Amino acid sequence: METLAFPLLAGLVAVALLFDFLNGLHDAANSIATIVSTRVLRPQYAVLWAAFFNFIAFGIFGLHVAQTVGVGIVDASVVDARVIFGALAGAIVWNLVTWWQGIPSSSSHALVGGIVGAGTAKAGFGAIVWSGLGQTMAAIVLSPLLGLLLALVLVLAVSWIFARSTPFAVDRTFRTMQFLSASLYSLGHGGNDAQKTMGIIAVLLYSQGLLSGGFHVPLWVVLSCQSAMALGTLLGGWRIVHTMGSKITRLTPVQGFCAETGGAITLFLATALGIPVSTTHTITGAIVGVGAARRTSAVRWGVAGNIVVAWVVTLPAAAIIAALAYEAVGLLG
Repeated sequence: METLAFPLLAGLVAVALLFDFLNGLHDAANSIATIVSTRVLRPQYAVLWAAFFNFIAFGIFGLHVAQTVGVGIVDASVVDARVIFGALAGAIVWNLVTWWQGIPSSSSHALVGGIVGAGTAKAGFGAIVWSGLGQTMAAIVLSPLLGLLLALVLVLAVSWIFARSTPFAVDRTFRTMQFLSASLYSLGHGGNDAQKTMGIIAVLLYSQGLLSGGFHVPLWVVLSCQSAMALGTLLGGWRIVHTMGSKITRLTPVQGFCAETGGAITLFLATALGIPVSTTHTITGAIVGVGAARRTSAVRWGVAGNIVVAWVVTLPAAAIIAALAYEAVGLLG
């Protein structure tokens, strides 16, 4: 395999970190939409809160998701600089399109789609690790459903526990509790999402023979990815905050707490299992769950439906863009 010159290798790593930054920017809403929409924190303070917990996530979770993305979606033997560039181009372009339109699509599945598209463009469908891709595809369906179910159960449990409390007392209690739930969700976001870029950079280094002792994620890659994501979150994605925080359903502090906690539990489970799930899917399912617990008419199903369409389209759209980017590099070469 041809060894890249250092400037080109450094440039690809920089593009991967740019994707991670855009992931934080694009998915900032997932961590803070509920705490902003319930007016517990102002947006500028909410992003600081989320960015801090995004960054420290590497000290809490293992690197199972990075392992899956690095060698569990496409066979590592077919990965080279051109495949990595195509994958990142597909994910970044699709992220920018959906960010501009205010659509909370999945950065995670855009990246997975990019890897699949570029890997297939190089080596055909035989390059795909079907077990890893199958897990990710299953998570497209299961993560929002689990988030919805957990949030629904939490709403019912809280309603029963606080049945004798006054609305004012409940509201005051859960305004404080939302700090905890937002922290947990931001930890889950940083723990799952930043690892996807870690996997991309690590497999690039591995393909260049720069990792001694087999595939692993160096510490500098971990710290760089967590920092890039935290910075993106800090700058925030206000277009998507509006969709997530108010267009799907109106939230109270109790509902915000239940949505974030249900989503956080889902992310913690997925990260422990090494499954790259979508934080966007997860929190959207949880928000729909708390809205439906009040009454089904409280959910704006048209908005939720448009988001579901974006989920379905994301992986193939990013794959097509990635394949085109892969071929374009070949024509330029």
